[in-house]
Amino acid sequence: MNTLFQARYGAATAPGYTLNPTLETLLEHRSVRSYQDKALAPNTLELLIAAAQSASTSSNLQSWSVVAIEDPERKDRLARMAGNQEHIRACPLFLVWLVDLARLDALGDRRGLARDSLDYLELLMVGVIDATLAAQNAAIAAESMNLGIVYIGGMRNQPEAVAAELGLPPRTFGLFGMCIGHPNPERPAAVKPRLPQQAVLHREQYNAKQITAPADDYITTMSNFYKSQGMKTHGDWDQHSLHRVRGPEAMAGRDRLAEALKKLGLALR
Repeated sequence: MNTLFQARYGAATAPGYTLNPTLETLLEHRSVRSYQDKALAPNTLELLIAAAQSASTSSNLQSWSVVAIEDPERKDRLARMAGNQEHIRACPLFLVWLVDLARLDALGDRRGLARDSLDYLELLMVGVIDATLAAQNAAIAAESMNLGIVYIGGMRNQPEAVAAELGLPPRTFGLFGMCIGHPNPERPAAVKPRLPQQAVLHREQYNAKQITAPADDYITTMSNFYKSQGMKTHGDWDQHSLHRVRGPEAMAGRDRLAEALKKLGLALR
């Protein structure tokens, strides 16, 4: 058990907590980008969606949907939209998780009932949160079945193109993708260390004094991780992270997301 904490925090020692199988699955999470050429077991997709639908949802609106993609040509097109990520092509199952306000819109139209709130940012946030909770449930379910997953934020690089490819109606958009498959044992993925808890855990009130200090040890931890994985970075962890948020030129087209969402029928008042 201690080895799970050591891997997650990159620390030499770990507290002596007792873990159950669910906690072990959570702590063992890693992003898998290399997959075996092997089909998933029958009914895997349906089990994953059942797990996703078991997640919490705001006011039971269930304002999300998911598109399951197995067709190689469609995966190839989506891979190119997402920055040409090869693992989208390689995985046997690719899921695109959607913010879906179209369902409520259609139901309101059928009933002749008002649904003006769908034009407000709050409902977009509800859809984002609902879809994310559902997707994470599916991810944990997949990992409990010894499958590997990786999230694909590149679905937001070209939102209109993704919507056209998937035939999405107005008031929906692809929030992110998820590759699912059997991990390739010849290219095992490593557990990436996270910030120490002191950097993210505040008690009673936010403590601005602890924003940067706990990151110092983490910078060293991540430097060692980068070297062990042969990863090319823009300097230390903090420099590398700041490089990713330096400006719109670093956003791979996502700097125009608000414009794209409006074109897809999400008014964002």
